[in-house]
Amino acid sequence: MTTTLLRRDGLGAGTPAPTVGDHVRDYLARVRGGDLGSLPAVIGLTVLCLAFATVRPVFFSAANFANLFTQGAAVTVIAMGLIFVLLLGEIDLSAGFASGVCATVLANVLSVLGYPWYVAVLAAIGTGVLIGLTIGVLVAKVGIPSFLVSLAGFLAFQGIVLLLMKEGTNISIDDRVIIAIENNYVPPAIGWVLAAVGVAGYGAVQFLRHRNRATRGLVTEPVAVVAARVAGLALLLGCAVHVLNQERSINTAISSTRGMPVVVPLIGALLVFWSFVLNRTAYGRHLYAVGGNPEAARRAGINVDRLKISAFVICSSMAAVGGIIAASKDRSVDPNTGGSNVLLYAVGAAVIGGTSLFGGKGRMIHAVLGGAVVAVIINGMGLLDLSSGLKYTSTGLVLLLAAGVDALSRRRSVATGTR
Repeated sequence: MTTTLLRRDGLGAGTPAPTVGDHVRDYLARVRGGDLGSLPAVIGLTVLCLAFATVRPVFFSAANFANLFTQGAAVTVIAMGLIFVLLLGEIDLSAGFASGVCATVLANVLSVLGYPWYVAVLAAIGTGVLIGLTIGVLVAKVGIPSFLVSLAGFLAFQGIVLLLMKEGTNISIDDRVIIAIENNYVPPAIGWVLAAVGVAGYGAVQFLRHRNRATRGLVTEPVAVVAARVAGLALLLGCAVHVLNQERSINTAISSTRGMPVVVPLIGALLVFWSFVLNRTAYGRHLYAVGGNPEAARRAGINVDRLKISAFVICSSMAAVGGIIAASKDRSVDPNTGGSNVLLYAVGAAVIGGTSLFGGKGRMIHAVLGGAVVAVIINGMGLLDLSSGLKYTSTGLVLLLAAGVDALSRRRSVATGTR
Protein backbone atom coordinates (compact mmCIF):
# COMPACT_ATOMS: atom_id res chain seq x y z
CA MET A 1 0.00 0.00 0.00
CA THR A 2 1.45 3.37 -1.00
CA THR A 3 1.77 6.01 1.72
CA THR A 4 0.71 9.47 0.66
CA LEU A 5 1.17 12.90 2.19
CA LEU A 6 -1.61 15.41 1.70
CA ARG A 7 -0.88 19.12 1.65
CA ARG A 8 -3.19 21.36 3.66
CA ASP A 9 -3.61 23.73 0.71
CA GLY A 10 -4.95 20.88 -1.36
CA LEU A 11 -2.14 21.01 -3.89
CA GLY A 12 -0.74 17.63 -4.71
CA ALA A 13 -3.43 15.85 -2.70
CA GLY A 14 -3.20 12.10 -2.98
CA THR A 15 0.25 12.14 -4.59
CA PRO A 16 2.95 9.78 -3.26
CA ALA A 17 5.57 11.10 -0.85
CA PRO A 18 8.64 12.40 -2.72
CA THR A 19 11.37 9.86 -3.42
CA VAL A 20 15.12 10.42 -3.29
CA GLY A 21 15.09 10.85 -7.06
CA ASP A 22 12.38 13.51 -6.78
CA HIS A 23 14.43 15.32 -4.16
CA VAL A 24 17.55 15.27 -6.35
CA ARG A 25 15.65 16.55 -9.36
CA ASP A 26 14.08 19.30 -7.29
CA TYR A 27 17.50 20.33 -5.96
CA LEU A 28 19.01 20.41 -9.45
CA ALA A 29 16.07 22.49 -10.67
CA ARG A 30 16.68 25.00 -7.86
CA VAL A 31 20.37 25.16 -8.74
CA ARG A 32 19.55 25.79 -12.39
CA GLY A 33 17.12 28.47 -11.23
CA GLY A 34 19.92 30.32 -9.43
CA ASP A 35 19.45 29.04 -5.87
CA LEU A 36 23.05 27.89 -5.35
CA GLY A 37 23.23 28.28 -1.57
CA SER A 38 26.55 27.09 -0.17
CA LEU A 39 27.39 24.90 -3.18
CA PRO A 40 30.09 27.21 -4.67
CA ALA A 41 31.81 27.54 -1.27
CA VAL A 42 31.78 23.79 -0.68
CA ILE A 43 33.17 23.09 -4.16
CA GLY A 44 35.80 25.80 -3.78
CA LEU A 45 36.85 24.57 -0.35
CA THR A 46 37.18 21.00 -1.64
CA VAL A 47 39.23 22.04 -4.68
CA LEU A 48 41.54 24.26 -2.61
CA CYS A 49 42.17 21.56 0.00
CA LEU A 50 42.94 18.93 -2.64
CA ALA A 51 45.19 21.31 -4.56
CA PHE A 52 47.25 22.36 -1.53
CA ALA A 53 47.44 18.77 -0.22
CA THR A 54 48.70 17.57 -3.60
CA VAL A 55 51.50 20.13 -3.69
CA ARG A 56 52.27 20.06 0.04
CA PRO A 57 51.08 16.84 1.75
CA VAL A 58 51.83 18.45 5.13
CA PHE A 59 48.67 20.51 4.54
CA PHE A 60 46.56 17.60 5.82
CA SER A 61 48.76 16.94 8.86
CA ALA A 62 47.15 17.06 12.29
CA ALA A 63 49.21 20.09 13.34
CA ASN A 64 48.28 22.11 10.27
CA PHE A 65 44.64 21.04 10.51
CA ALA A 66 44.51 22.48 14.03
CA ASN A 67 46.20 25.66 12.79
CA LEU A 68 43.42 26.18 10.25
CA PHE A 69 40.88 26.49 13.05
CA THR A 70 42.88 28.93 15.13
CA GLN A 71 43.91 31.06 12.13
CA GLY A 72 40.37 31.51 10.85
CA ALA A 73 38.49 31.74 14.17
CA ALA A 74 38.42 35.52 14.67
CA VAL A 75 37.51 36.24 11.04
CA THR A 76 34.74 33.62 11.13
CA VAL A 77 33.16 35.08 14.27
CA ILE A 78 33.24 38.64 12.88
CA ALA A 79 31.69 37.32 9.65
CA MET A 80 28.86 35.78 11.69
CA GLY A 81 27.95 39.24 12.96
CA LEU A 82 28.25 40.80 9.52
CA ILE A 83 25.68 38.38 8.13
CA PHE A 84 22.95 40.08 10.19
CA VAL A 85 23.79 43.42 8.58
CA LEU A 86 24.21 41.97 5.09
CA LEU A 87 20.81 40.28 5.32
CA LEU A 88 19.31 43.76 5.47
CA GLY A 89 21.28 44.91 2.44
CA GLU A 90 23.49 47.11 4.65
CA ILE A 91 27.24 47.03 5.31
CA ASP A 92 29.48 47.64 8.32
CA LEU A 93 32.99 48.70 7.33
CA SER A 94 33.94 49.38 10.95
CA ALA A 95 33.62 45.78 12.19
CA GLY A 96 37.35 45.09 11.96
CA PHE A 97 38.54 48.07 13.97
CA ALA A 98 35.51 47.74 16.27
CA SER A 99 36.93 44.35 17.23
CA GLY A 100 40.26 46.09 17.86
CA VAL A 101 38.64 48.68 20.14
CA CYS A 102 36.86 45.95 22.11
CA ALA A 103 40.05 43.89 22.37
CA THR A 104 41.88 46.95 23.67
CA VAL A 105 39.18 47.54 26.28
CA LEU A 106 39.57 43.88 27.31
CA ALA A 107 43.33 44.24 27.67
CA ASN A 108 43.08 47.49 29.64
CA VAL A 109 40.49 46.09 32.06
CA LEU A 110 42.56 42.93 32.54
CA SER A 111 46.15 44.12 32.58
CA VAL A 112 45.95 47.80 33.51
CA LEU A 113 42.98 47.91 35.89
CA GLY A 114 43.46 44.36 37.16
CA TYR A 115 39.84 43.16 37.02
CA PRO A 116 38.92 39.46 36.57
CA TRP A 117 38.52 38.00 33.08
CA TYR A 118 34.73 37.90 33.19
CA VAL A 119 34.54 41.62 33.98
CA ALA A 120 36.90 42.32 31.08
CA VAL A 121 34.84 40.18 28.70
CA LEU A 122 31.63 41.94 29.72
CA ALA A 123 33.33 45.32 29.27
CA ALA A 124 34.53 44.34 25.78
CA ILE A 125 31.14 43.03 24.67
CA GLY A 126 29.43 46.04 26.25
CA THR A 127 31.70 48.29 24.19
CA GLY A 128 30.63 46.37 21.10
CA VAL A 129 26.96 46.84 21.99
CA LEU A 130 27.51 50.60 22.41
CA ILE A 131 29.31 50.82 19.05
CA GLY A 132 26.55 48.90 17.27
CA LEU A 133 23.84 50.95 18.94
CA THR A 134 25.49 54.20 17.82
CA ILE A 135 25.91 53.04 14.23
CA GLY A 136 22.41 51.58 14.11
CA VAL A 137 20.75 54.77 15.37
CA LEU A 138 22.66 56.92 12.88
CA VAL A 139 21.62 54.61 10.04
CA ALA A 140 18.01 53.90 11.03
CA LYS A 141 16.93 57.10 12.77
CA VAL A 142 19.14 59.82 11.27
CA GLY A 143 19.12 58.27 7.80
CA ILE A 144 22.85 58.31 7.06
CA PRO A 145 23.84 55.49 4.67
CA SER A 146 25.51 52.61 6.49
CA PHE A 147 28.48 52.82 4.13
CA LEU A 148 29.28 56.36 5.29
CA VAL A 149 28.59 55.77 8.97
CA SER A 150 30.70 52.63 9.12
CA LEU A 151 33.44 54.26 7.03
CA ALA A 152 33.58 57.07 9.58
CA GLY A 153 33.78 54.40 12.29
CA PHE A 154 36.53 52.62 10.36
CA LEU A 155 38.63 55.80 10.53
CA ALA A 156 37.65 56.90 14.05
CA PHE A 157 38.16 53.53 15.71
CA GLN A 158 41.77 53.41 14.52
CA GLY A 159 42.35 56.60 16.48
CA ILE A 160 40.50 55.27 19.53
CA VAL A 161 42.73 52.17 19.56
CA LEU A 162 45.82 54.38 19.52
CA LEU A 163 44.44 56.56 22.32
CA LEU A 164 43.61 53.56 24.49
CA MET A 165 47.11 52.21 23.90
CA LYS A 166 48.79 55.54 24.56
CA GLU A 167 49.84 55.99 20.95
CA GLY A 168 50.94 52.46 20.23
CA THR A 169 52.09 50.81 23.44
CA ASN A 170 51.36 47.08 23.30
CA ILE A 171 49.36 45.60 26.16
CA SER A 172 50.19 42.02 27.14
CA ILE A 173 47.54 39.58 28.34
CA ASP A 174 48.50 36.94 30.89
CA ASP A 175 45.07 35.79 32.07
CA ARG A 176 44.94 32.02 31.70
CA VAL A 177 41.24 31.86 30.84
CA ILE A 178 41.51 34.36 27.98
CA ILE A 179 44.72 32.79 26.65
CA ALA A 180 43.13 29.34 26.75
CA ILE A 181 40.54 30.29 24.11
CA GLU A 182 43.04 30.05 21.23
CA ASN A 183 45.98 28.29 22.83
CA ASN A 184 44.52 25.40 24.85
CA TYR A 185 42.89 22.19 23.67
CA VAL A 186 39.88 20.13 24.65
CA PRO A 187 40.79 16.67 26.06
CA PRO A 188 40.36 13.97 23.38
CA ALA A 189 37.53 12.19 25.24
CA ILE A 190 35.61 15.45 25.65
CA GLY A 191 36.07 16.07 21.92
CA TRP A 192 34.29 12.82 21.10
CA VAL A 193 31.51 13.66 23.55
CA LEU A 194 31.00 17.09 21.98
CA ALA A 195 30.91 15.55 18.50
CA ALA A 196 28.37 12.95 19.61
CA VAL A 197 26.18 15.60 21.25
CA GLY A 198 26.38 17.74 18.11
CA VAL A 199 25.35 14.89 15.82
CA ALA A 200 22.58 13.73 18.18
CA GLY A 201 21.21 17.26 18.50
CA TYR A 202 21.30 17.86 14.77
CA GLY A 203 19.70 14.50 14.08
CA ALA A 204 16.93 15.13 16.62
CA VAL A 205 16.13 18.51 15.08
CA GLN A 206 16.07 17.11 11.55
CA PHE A 207 13.88 14.10 12.32
CA LEU A 208 11.51 16.09 14.55
CA ARG A 209 11.11 18.62 11.76
CA HIS A 210 10.41 15.80 9.32
CA ARG A 211 7.82 14.22 11.64
CA ASN A 212 6.08 17.54 12.36
CA ARG A 213 5.75 18.33 8.68
CA ALA A 214 4.44 14.86 7.95
CA THR A 215 1.96 15.10 10.83
CA ARG A 216 0.58 18.37 9.46
CA GLY A 217 0.26 16.93 5.97
CA LEU A 218 3.06 19.00 4.42
CA VAL A 219 5.42 17.75 1.75
CA THR A 220 8.56 16.38 3.38
CA GLU A 221 12.00 15.30 2.31
CA PRO A 222 12.55 11.56 1.99
CA VAL A 223 13.71 9.99 5.27
CA ALA A 224 16.77 8.66 3.43
CA VAL A 225 17.84 12.22 2.59
CA VAL A 226 17.48 13.32 6.22
CA ALA A 227 19.41 10.25 7.39
CA ALA A 228 22.15 10.88 4.81
CA ARG A 229 22.50 14.47 6.00
CA VAL A 230 22.91 13.36 9.62
CA ALA A 231 25.32 10.60 8.61
CA GLY A 232 27.37 13.10 6.60
CA LEU A 233 27.72 15.38 9.61
CA ALA A 234 28.67 12.41 11.79
CA LEU A 235 31.36 11.38 9.30
CA LEU A 236 32.70 14.92 9.00
CA LEU A 237 32.87 15.54 12.76
CA GLY A 238 34.24 12.07 13.39
CA CYS A 239 37.11 12.55 10.94
CA ALA A 240 37.84 16.04 12.31
CA VAL A 241 37.94 14.87 15.93
CA HIS A 242 40.06 11.84 15.02
CA VAL A 243 42.65 14.02 13.29
CA LEU A 244 42.68 16.66 16.02
CA ASN A 245 43.13 14.00 18.70
CA GLN A 246 46.44 12.92 17.14
CA GLU A 247 49.62 13.88 18.98
CA ARG A 248 51.00 17.12 17.51
CA SER A 249 53.82 17.86 19.93
CA ILE A 250 57.36 17.56 18.58
CA ASN A 251 58.70 16.40 21.94
CA THR A 252 56.07 14.53 23.98
CA ALA A 253 58.49 14.28 26.90
CA ILE A 254 58.12 18.03 27.43
CA SER A 255 54.46 18.52 26.56
CA SER A 256 51.55 16.83 24.84
CA THR A 257 49.36 18.58 22.28
CA ARG A 258 46.20 16.65 21.51
CA GLY A 259 42.55 17.52 21.05
CA MET A 260 40.56 20.21 19.27
CA PRO A 261 41.32 23.87 20.04
CA VAL A 262 39.01 25.35 22.70
CA VAL A 263 37.82 27.92 20.16
CA VAL A 264 36.20 25.19 18.02
CA PRO A 265 33.32 24.32 20.38
CA LEU A 266 32.94 28.07 21.03
CA ILE A 267 32.35 28.71 17.33
CA GLY A 268 30.09 25.66 17.20
CA ALA A 269 27.95 27.04 20.03
CA LEU A 270 27.70 30.44 18.33
CA LEU A 271 26.77 28.74 15.05
CA VAL A 272 23.95 26.76 16.69
CA PHE A 273 22.63 29.73 18.64
CA TRP A 274 22.58 32.24 15.80
CA SER A 275 21.25 29.63 13.35
CA PHE A 276 18.35 29.08 15.74
CA VAL A 277 17.75 32.85 15.92
CA LEU A 278 17.69 33.22 12.14
CA ASN A 279 15.75 30.08 11.28
CA ARG A 280 13.40 29.47 14.22
CA THR A 281 12.36 32.88 15.56
CA ALA A 282 10.09 35.67 14.39
CA TYR A 283 13.07 38.00 14.63
CA GLY A 284 14.96 35.97 12.06
CA ARG A 285 11.98 35.82 9.71
CA HIS A 286 11.62 39.59 9.99
CA LEU A 287 15.28 40.04 9.05
CA TYR A 288 14.80 38.08 5.85
CA ALA A 289 11.58 39.93 5.10
CA VAL A 290 13.20 43.36 5.49
CA GLY A 291 16.19 42.27 3.42
CA GLY A 292 13.91 41.01 0.66
CA ASN A 293 11.61 44.04 0.52
CA PRO A 294 11.91 46.74 3.22
CA GLU A 295 8.80 48.66 2.16
CA ALA A 296 6.61 45.55 2.08
CA ALA A 297 7.95 44.55 5.50
CA ARG A 298 7.18 48.00 6.88
CA ARG A 299 3.60 47.82 5.57
CA ALA A 300 3.26 44.39 7.14
CA GLY A 301 3.88 45.98 10.54
CA ILE A 302 7.57 45.13 11.03
CA ASN A 303 9.52 47.81 12.89
CA VAL A 304 12.28 48.19 10.31
CA ASP A 305 14.24 50.82 12.23
CA ARG A 306 14.39 48.74 15.39
CA LEU A 307 15.43 45.71 13.36
CA LYS A 308 18.28 47.63 11.71
CA ILE A 309 19.54 48.91 15.05
CA SER A 310 19.49 45.41 16.54
CA ALA A 311 21.38 43.99 13.53
CA PHE A 312 24.20 46.51 13.96
CA VAL A 313 24.28 45.79 17.71
CA ILE A 314 24.66 42.06 17.03
CA CYS A 315 27.31 42.76 14.37
CA SER A 316 29.47 44.86 16.69
CA SER A 317 28.94 42.48 19.62
CA MET A 318 30.22 39.60 17.50
CA ALA A 319 33.10 41.82 16.43
CA ALA A 320 33.89 42.17 20.14
CA VAL A 321 33.95 38.38 20.50
CA GLY A 322 36.23 38.20 17.46
CA GLY A 323 38.51 40.79 19.07
CA ILE A 324 38.69 38.71 22.26
CA ILE A 325 39.65 35.65 20.21
CA ALA A 326 42.33 37.62 18.34
CA ALA A 327 43.73 38.95 21.62
CA SER A 328 43.83 35.40 22.97
CA LYS A 329 45.74 34.15 19.94
CA ASP A 330 48.38 36.88 20.14
CA ARG A 331 48.41 37.03 23.98
CA SER A 332 48.37 40.79 23.58
CA VAL A 333 46.81 43.68 21.70
CA ASP A 334 48.58 46.25 19.54
CA PRO A 335 47.59 49.02 17.10
CA ASN A 336 47.10 46.42 14.34
CA THR A 337 44.58 44.33 16.28
CA GLY A 338 41.43 44.28 14.19
CA GLY A 339 43.11 46.28 11.45
CA SER A 340 45.04 45.38 8.34
CA ASN A 341 42.89 42.94 6.32
CA VAL A 342 40.62 41.66 9.11
CA LEU A 343 37.53 43.49 7.82
CA LEU A 344 38.17 42.47 4.22
CA TYR A 345 38.59 38.84 5.18
CA ALA A 346 35.44 38.92 7.34
CA VAL A 347 33.26 40.45 4.61
CA GLY A 348 34.89 38.10 2.12
CA ALA A 349 34.13 35.10 4.34
CA ALA A 350 30.42 35.98 4.53
CA VAL A 351 30.11 36.56 0.78
CA ILE A 352 32.28 33.61 -0.28
CA GLY A 353 30.20 31.35 1.98
CA GLY A 354 27.01 32.29 0.10
CA THR A 355 25.53 35.39 1.77
CA SER A 356 24.19 37.92 -0.73
CA LEU A 357 25.37 41.53 -0.74
CA PHE A 358 21.91 42.50 -1.99
CA GLY A 359 20.14 41.43 1.19
CA GLY A 360 17.57 38.79 2.07
CA LYS A 361 19.78 35.77 1.46
CA GLY A 362 22.25 34.19 3.85
CA ARG A 363 22.69 31.66 6.63
CA MET A 364 25.03 31.43 9.60
CA ILE A 365 26.82 28.41 8.14
CA HIS A 366 27.96 30.67 5.30
CA ALA A 367 30.30 32.50 7.69
CA VAL A 368 31.88 29.21 8.75
CA LEU A 369 32.31 27.93 5.19
CA GLY A 370 33.64 31.27 3.94
CA GLY A 371 35.96 31.58 6.91
CA ALA A 372 37.29 28.11 6.13
CA VAL A 373 37.95 29.11 2.51
CA VAL A 374 39.83 32.24 3.59
CA ALA A 375 41.83 30.30 6.19
CA VAL A 376 42.73 27.58 3.66
CA ILE A 377 43.95 30.15 1.12
CA ILE A 378 46.12 31.97 3.66
CA ASN A 379 47.42 28.78 5.23
CA GLY A 380 48.04 26.92 1.97
CA MET A 381 49.88 29.81 0.35
CA GLY A 382 51.94 30.19 3.51
CA LEU A 383 52.99 26.55 3.22
CA LEU A 384 53.97 27.20 -0.40
CA ASP A 385 56.02 30.19 0.78
CA LEU A 386 54.23 32.53 -1.63
CA SER A 387 54.47 36.28 -1.27
CA SER A 388 51.89 38.42 0.53
CA GLY A 389 51.06 40.00 -2.80
CA LEU A 390 49.92 36.67 -4.22
CA LYS A 391 47.92 35.92 -1.07
CA TYR A 392 46.02 39.20 -1.29
CA THR A 393 45.53 38.87 -5.03
CA SER A 394 44.21 35.32 -4.78
CA THR A 395 41.84 36.14 -1.92
CA GLY A 396 40.57 39.18 -3.83
CA LEU A 397 39.93 37.10 -6.94
CA VAL A 398 38.06 34.48 -4.93
CA LEU A 399 35.92 37.22 -3.37
CA LEU A 400 35.26 38.74 -6.80
CA LEU A 401 34.29 35.32 -8.13
CA ALA A 402 31.91 34.78 -5.20
CA ALA A 403 30.30 38.19 -5.72
CA GLY A 404 29.96 37.46 -9.44
CA VAL A 405 28.30 34.12 -8.73
CA ASP A 406 25.94 35.87 -6.32
CA ALA A 407 25.00 38.52 -8.89
CA LEU A 408 24.51 36.00 -11.70
CA SER A 409 22.49 33.60 -9.54
CA ARG A 410 20.31 36.49 -8.39
CA ARG A 411 19.71 37.52 -12.00
CA ARG A 412 18.91 33.92 -12.87
CA SER A 413 16.47 33.68 -9.95
CA VAL A 414 14.63 36.79 -11.15
CA ALA A 415 14.56 35.53 -14.75
CA THR A 416 13.15 32.13 -13.77
CA GLY A 417 10.75 33.54 -11.19
CA THR A 418 12.24 31.55 -8.29
CA ARG A 419 12.83 34.67 -6.18
